[in-house]
This record gives sequence, structure tokens and C-alpha cells, in this order.
Amino acid sequence: MRLLLATALLISAPPAAAQRVDLARVLAELEPEIHRQMVDGRIPSLTIALVDADSILWVGAYGYANLWSRTPAVPSTVYLIGSTFKAMSTAALLQQMELGKFQLDDPVNRYAGDLKIRDERPGQPVTFRHLVTHTSGLPGAFGPAPVWGDGAPLPLVEYLQRDLAVVSAPLDSVRYSNLAFSLIGYLVERFSGVPYKQYIREQIWKPLGMTSTDFNPTPAMDERLAMPYDSDSTGRPIPAVRLKANVWPAGIVYGTIGDQANWLIMNLNGGGFRGKQLLKPATVRAMQTRQHDRFAGAMAGGWGNEGSGYGLTWWTMTRNGERYIAHSGSVPGYTAFVHGNVDRRHGAVILSNGNRAHPYLVRIVNRATDLMAANGIH
Repeated sequence: MRLLLATALLISAPPAAAQRVDLARVLAELEPEIHRQMVDGRIPSLTIALVDADSILWVGAYGYANLWSRTPAVPSTVYLIGSTFKAMSTAALLQQMELGKFQLDDPVNRYAGDLKIRDERPGQPVTFRHLVTHTSGLPGAFGPAPVWGDGAPLPLVEYLQRDLAVVSAPLDSVRYSNLAFSLIGYLVERFSGVPYKQYIREQIWKPLGMTSTDFNPTPAMDERLAMPYDSDSTGRPIPAVRLKANVWPAGIVYGTIGDQANWLIMNLNGGGFRGKQLLKPATVRAMQTRQHDRFAGAMAGGWGNEGSGYGLTWWTMTRNGERYIAHSGSVPGYTAFVHGNVDRRHGAVILSNGNRAHPYLVRIVNRATDLMAANGIH
């Protein structure tokens, strides 16, 4: 697959930030790795940003956002960010916890009103901690519907009323659950008294300056939207169907690499961003701390090691004595990745229109943070 190298851009990093890393040396080794993984993974395009806890250090864009029209990706290209959004839903829920609305180990059904999780085992209620660590026993679920099809996802409450039932007891296993995060959307709305989409826009995206992120692309975003690609039996990229889903609060969200970078910066900065505190530092530390030792092991795409596991939604691990967080996002035709070194307070984020491209993005983000560590970031 022939790839177009679009110009990589340095985004006006403050002088102090620019002095903390030798970007020329980092990029001299990182860009060949990006090309190698795009070729190996048959990824049509990606955008990538390197950040520290203060700023975006660099943004690059590679390949074609649309193969048919040969439209090159640029830093403002819009992709579906998938389950990288889950930690944003968790942040919204934990804002309500900080207001005293609930505690992590409270039973969820106590707060769900007329909506109840069905088939709970006696004496084993689903708690908020179970929801945000994928240990609730709720099923994976998805419920896709083509964006331009005749059907449509069910309204959130109607969907939850129909499908909200556990299939195993809490803590029996890690069962990745989009349904659990659909419930989180409902709970945020119930606790706050604000429609969930409005709450996320006002309390998460707006203070982070995420002006090109939304549940449905605005007209200005739609103009910059990357085409999703699957692959045929030979591995050749082919257009994928654009999808909505019943579980839209779990990750049917679109955005740009700059917005994703701002989200990572906040998480590397103890919940703060440009003078605004979205979460308390102690809450952010809890999000970044493995919750269940018995479920340790590598995550999607091979990220992590034998000690990796779920924090409060964030994947967490310790490698060479340093702590990392990450999360992937994947919907047919798109793969995203967010990855940060908590101790050095730097990281990398990627958006792509490659399908199930996790292993290739993992190699890029690991290489990026290792190079940043080796070239002067403190």
C-alpha cells in the first residue's frame, strides 16, 4: 500500500516545553516506525500527537483520509474515537461522586430509580466500581445500525429497560461491557439532572477546549471526516459501513487528535487543564491505579505486561519502575489509542481509519514514549 507522508506540524509549544525534549531526534526515529506500522497494518491514515502535562508538543498526519479521492490526512481530520471515550464517561460519573452523590462500592440499583439491573445474584449486587472496571457481569453488547440504514439505535432508557441484565456474578471475570457504560451515561444524567450529551459537552469537552469532538459530527466536522476502512480477503482496504449503536455512551463519538491530546494532558496533570480542575488529584490517581490484582495481564493489542489491569476504566501498568495509562478505541473502520507515562507526564495519542489496528498503534505509542524519555523529557 502506497502511503502519502503529510507534513508533520509542530503545534506552538511554549519554549519551556520545547526545551524538555529534542523533537528532531525523537522524530528521526519515530517517523520510520509510523510508516512501518502503517504498512504492516494496512492503515490508510492516522494522526498522532505527542504531549506533556502542559502542552501539545507535536502533531503529525500521515496517509489518506479518503483513498478514493486521495485526500491526505491533516491534523484537523475527524475520526471516530471509539472506546477512548469510556474514560471520559467515567470522569463525568466521578465528578458526581466528588459531589457526594454516591460511593464507588455502593450498589448501583440503589440509585437507578425505576431502572434496575436484573438477575443479580443474592448478596452480590453490582457496584459502581464493578461498572468502571468491567467486572459487573453485564454483557459486552453493541447493537449496531448503519448510519444511513432504515433502522436506528433504541433510545437509551428504552434500550436499558430491555437489555439491562447480568450474565454472571460481579468479579467472576473481566467481561468488557459496553452495556455497563451505557448505564453510566444514564446514571450521570440521573445524578446531574442534565441530559447526558449536554453534561459531557459542558463539563468535560468545553473546559478542555475540545471544540471538534461530538456524538454526531457537526457540519464543520463532517467536512473533515475520515472514511472508515475494513479490508477484503487479500488485506486490501475497502470502505466500511458507518455505524451507530445502542451503546453510544460507550464510544460512538467523533473527534480530532488535538482534542484527544487535551484529554490526555488533563489526565497527566492530576485532573487540571489550563487553570481548570475537572477532577481532584486523588480521584485521578484512583483512575490510574489497578483495582483488581487477580485480573492482571496484557490488554487489547498486547499493550502492557503481566502486571497490567484496569484502573477506574484506564488501563494501567508499571514498566521499568514507571507507571503508564492507556486505552484503545475500535469501531469497524476506525482504531484509536491513548497512552501516557504518568511519572514522566508525557504521552502519545493516535486516531486512525484502520480496522482493528490495535497492535500497530501500540507499537507506535510505546516507541514514542520511549523515545521521549530517552531524549530529554523530565
